[in-house]
Amino acid sequence: MMPTKVTIPVPSKDPKKKEEENPEQDAKTATAKKIKDEEKEGEDLSEEDLQLKNELEMLIERLREPNTELYRPALETLRTLIRTSTSSMTSVPKPLKFLHPHYPGLQALYETWPPSEDKSLFADILSVLAMTYSDTQPRGTLRYRLLSASLRPASSPLSEPGSWGHEYVRHLAAELGEEYNSREFDEEGIEKMSEENKVPGTVDDLRSLAVECATFLLHHNAEPDAVDLLEELEIVDRIVDLVDENTYERVCQYMIRCVNLLPPPDDISFLRTAHKIYAKHNKFPQALSLSIRLGDPELIRKDFYAPANPAMKKQLAFLLARAQVPKEWLETPTEDGMDDGESELPEDLVECLSNTRLSSQFKEFGKELNVLEPKSLEDVYKSHLENTRPTTTVDSAKANLAGTFVNAFVNAGFGNDKLMAKAEEGNSWVYKNKDHGMLSAAASLGLSLLWDTDEGLSQVDRYTYSSEEYIKAGALLATGILNTGVRTEADAALALLGEYVENKSVPLKTSAIVGLGLAYAGSQREDVMQLLLPYVADDSLSMEIASLASLALGFIYVGSGNGEIASTILQTLMERDDKQLDEKWARYMVLGLALLYLGLQDASDATIATLKAIEHQISQLAVVVVDMCSFAGTGNVLKVQELLHCCDEHIEKAPKEKKDDKDTTPEEPPKDDTFQTFAVIGIALVAMGEDIGAEMSLRQFNHLMHYGEPVIRKAVPLALGLVSASNPQLPIMDTLSKYSHDSDLQVALNAIFAMGLIGAGTNNARLAQMLRQLAGYYYKEPDCLFMVRIAQGLVHMGKGTLTINPFWNDRTIMSRTAVAGLLATLTAFTDAKGFILDKYHWMLYFLVPSMYPRFLMTLDEDLNNISVSVRVGQAVDVVGQAGKPRTISGFQTHSTPVRLGTTERAELATEEYIPFAHVLEGFVILQKNPGWESEDKMDI
Repeated sequence: MMPTKVTIPVPSKDPKKKEEENPEQDAKTATAKKIKDEEKEGEDLSEEDLQLKNELEMLIERLREPNTELYRPALETLRTLIRTSTSSMTSVPKPLKFLHPHYPGLQALYETWPPSEDKSLFADILSVLAMTYSDTQPRGTLRYRLLSASLRPASSPLSEPGSWGHEYVRHLAAELGEEYNSREFDEEGIEKMSEENKVPGTVDDLRSLAVECATFLLHHNAEPDAVDLLEELEIVDRIVDLVDENTYERVCQYMIRCVNLLPPPDDISFLRTAHKIYAKHNKFPQALSLSIRLGDPELIRKDFYAPANPAMKKQLAFLLARAQVPKEWLETPTEDGMDDGESELPEDLVECLSNTRLSSQFKEFGKELNVLEPKSLEDVYKSHLENTRPTTTVDSAKANLAGTFVNAFVNAGFGNDKLMAKAEEGNSWVYKNKDHGMLSAAASLGLSLLWDTDEGLSQVDRYTYSSEEYIKAGALLATGILNTGVRTEADAALALLGEYVENKSVPLKTSAIVGLGLAYAGSQREDVMQLLLPYVADDSLSMEIASLASLALGFIYVGSGNGEIASTILQTLMERDDKQLDEKWARYMVLGLALLYLGLQDASDATIATLKAIEHQISQLAVVVVDMCSFAGTGNVLKVQELLHCCDEHIEKAPKEKKDDKDTTPEEPPKDDTFQTFAVIGIALVAMGEDIGAEMSLRQFNHLMHYGEPVIRKAVPLALGLVSASNPQLPIMDTLSKYSHDSDLQVALNAIFAMGLIGAGTNNARLAQMLRQLAGYYYKEPDCLFMVRIAQGLVHMGKGTLTINPFWNDRTIMSRTAVAGLLATLTAFTDAKGFILDKYHWMLYFLVPSMYPRFLMTLDEDLNNISVSVRVGQAVDVVGQAGKPRTISGFQTHSTPVRLGTTERAELATEEYIPFAHVLEGFVILQKNPGWESEDKMDI
């Protein structure tokens, strides 16, 4: 029975097929038949739907009749029916559903009509119907829309695309992007392309249509779509004229968040466009913060002088001081006679710009938080909790040296530590160290008195007369450290250190050079450059002095792209002997060059090309370092990939057979693979600007740690420390904890230091516990124990009030001086044995430019502290979300001044005051809200 059952249905299907093939010649009967079939199936159509369906079919018949009088009313009725059809989000509108089968017939009919306004209206309707055929006939909607527009007389333009509804505009926007891209790809054959695709119109037509769509999208809360559309057609700058006071804020926020994900030069154009919008709407702090990101002196000056309100000017001055923007940028360079009045800034503004209040406010903040009391070393080590055996053979000089740094970092900025600043006469900690230890000990005074230029100089002064060379050198370094980030009228640092730069003694010379670099970091001071440049160029000087001078210039001119310094360093790299370039110091010379291009992206191309021409192997290291600095914090994926490629080369350590080949081969290996160390740090440097990239980089580091050469493995912990500085995330903490017990001591050492970096200034209890365990674990390894102590000092830095994270202003602006400080410190750890554990432990003070208080201080318009209640919670990314979602989660209410964690954000709890700044961080000036009434307190 089975086979017969199977054979019966086959013939029954065959005749059907033949029937379908026959009427294909006559399209009309085919559609009529289809309609009948549909009616049979669609018995369940409601009466209304049937009526609508019949009406639509009647209108289509009208268009087929020869009487042209009937066309216009029929088309208008069709248009009205389509427009007025409401549909739920999930179903296709009824008229489109019923007209779908007629679309090919209508297309053929359209071609037969002569050009007229009616034909334009017909094209407009076909454009809407084409949405249902987008998979088989791409870009139909756009094609008919443009045809329809071209058939219109100029006097009566086509109706807005928005009149067909939101879905139509989205469809059109998508097709505009596709069409524009397909045109871009071959510029010569635009005509040929348009014949194939039948999409008429020039690129300008596409763009003007895009602007119409964007206007509609902006008015209907689809700001991201509008920005994306204009970006795709490369006219994102036109959005400035389309936004109004209701939409500009959301547009700018979206654009600023996109910057990290865009390839250059789009990222810069986005920042500039957002800046224009903010400037147009008089949002001065937002505009200025974007000018700072762009690093454009012209824009910064314009933004600074834009507001007339003196309190707003002070707020902007605080922003510029935090960004370490050179004061000279605000002076008007041209027509000196004209702008005299403007260039002389009032004293209170100069005070805000020079950051001179930082020290007193920081101490005030410490007082509020109850941490003014100095901490002793034991308070930090808590060695009674370590489970060490009492019989320890600790190198006491090393222990004292560690104590120097811990004391300096923990009491930084408070100026009252017991070992140095407030030590009794002759009982100073300096004398508990020997030789180069004294240098670091004397310099630690500068860190304790950080930012306090008046008190600091008088304290340091007494050590400058010491007969002991190292103490004198330390005092010079201290002078540089305490002036970091603060500009004074007196210019004491240059006056005191300038004369020592010429000194014959190497410690005095290097301390003075580094001191100047720290004191003027980011200031781009011409006079300091003239003082230091000769030391870079002079071939007779040791590599140490030349490299440190180069680094100091890198600090002072960070991110400036200064050609004079760059060419001098390049010249030196070309002229020095190979033997000198093999020294460990060469990496600092290269870093000095790289810092000039920090964050400048493509501006370093010429320099990189020149570096490739250097015959010595240092060229490979230099190219990597300059390249990674140029793209620091941009999150540029292609750069990360390039740097990963550098890491996958396996470098053979000079095989024995080659010895007779060349004399230089024995010298090659030590230099050869340093570039890989920097490539690893470079991955972190590029990725840290953007959260997703930073998270993805962690996985790459994991792979590098598993499969990399020793030179790569020792750099991985440093990269982890950089990617999340002052931001102790659990996974990173655990990873570093694992690496800190590594069998390779160099890896362990760097991992311990990185634990200090990620916890810097956080007082993180878990990290403190881990470090105490490590102190017990390494009690016989003086080097590692020294590092554990340093890390403990970093974790409790400033008693938990400081940060070294280079991103501020709600983690949007990267502080270039802070990155420079971090990189210089990490560079010392690329060869810890040669620098930090040898006699250059003072290099730990390179961290100073990146140290900054993490507070929120609220001031009134006369800059007196006022206490207001604020909510502090974890920052939530709300860009592109509908409505007004909460920007912080899990908040607590405090009264200012408050301490903000790296990922935290603050907002005012009441509307009693209006802040001048858009981000509550650092110094914020408040103004009384005139409409505020104290009695209507809301219970939250």
